[in-house]
Amino acid sequence: MKGSLMSNTANSPHNVIIIGSGPAGLTAAIYAARANLAPLVFEGEPSSSSDQPGGQLMLTTDVENYPGFPEGVMGPDLMMKFREQAARFNTTFITEKVTKVDFSKRPFTVWVRDTQYSAQTIIVSTGAQSIMLGLESETRLIGHGLSTCATCDGFFFRGQEIVVVGGGDSALEEATFLTKFASKVTLVHRRDSLRASKIMQDRARSNPKIEFKWNSKVTELLGTDKLNGVGIVDTVTGERSQLNVTGLFIAIGHRPNTDLFKGVLEMEDTGYLKTRPGSSYTNVPGVFACGDVQDHTYRQAITAAGSGCIAAIDCERWLESQH
Repeated sequence: MKGSLMSNTANSPHNVIIIGSGPAGLTAAIYAARANLAPLVFEGEPSSSSDQPGGQLMLTTDVENYPGFPEGVMGPDLMMKFREQAARFNTTFITEKVTKVDFSKRPFTVWVRDTQYSAQTIIVSTGAQSIMLGLESETRLIGHGLSTCATCDGFFFRGQEIVVVGGGDSALEEATFLTKFASKVTLVHRRDSLRASKIMQDRARSNPKIEFKWNSKVTELLGTDKLNGVGIVDTVTGERSQLNVTGLFIAIGHRPNTDLFKGVLEMEDTGYLKTRPGSSYTNVPGVFACGDVQDHTYRQAITAAGSGCIAAIDCERWLESQH
């Protein structure tokens, strides 16, 4: 449901504004709402790939590793349950994308275009997005043979032949993990050498289930409703070929959605927000970060939800200390 835009003055700031509505943001909303903080959540825009309401799980079909769902659950259904639970405890949602922030003084200010909102605290949970190949068919086949997370989806490819695209540690880690399920994993890399660490290379090269396709690039995804092959081009000779696989895992990196906070919050070189170890505190007192926007290691729905809980509790305790 699309929320209406309501201007707030400095005299009536919210207790907490949450930017982002994936597992981290919605869990933070549930905890903050139950603490009577009446959170305001900016859940993003449905048309935005980086700020979609519900986060990356909205692009996931079956989720079988989230506790409490022994038969599995559809990603969008899971996020709707998160949202309904947050709404039950007096969370307000605005289905808009925040366009500007000012964290230089309290109350903090955020804008949706020309409309201004203020809050005593901010929880940033804008998530991250997988870097994709840029093919039109990716949108159609994500969750239908195309994945960006081996630990999430590897189980679905038991006994199948699959492709992993990439040449770094993440790609080799994904490929090695997937050999637990797949009958064969072909690693497609656009160069003739890997940039991964030597230990990861040695591990992959010694695995009999992993084959390497060098100087190659995926140019086409085959299949209408489900992936049934990929088109490959040789980057040296230009020769085209086809791999008849039923799974494709893209592992060429992730990009946190932190453009909004450049020059405002401390970040790592990769763009992930820095938080104080063991907490959700950023470098700005009263501003907290949780989920994939500050986690480049695990990137799971369950860890994002856990960090959302941490952020809400940190936020509540910080507000109490200020009063």
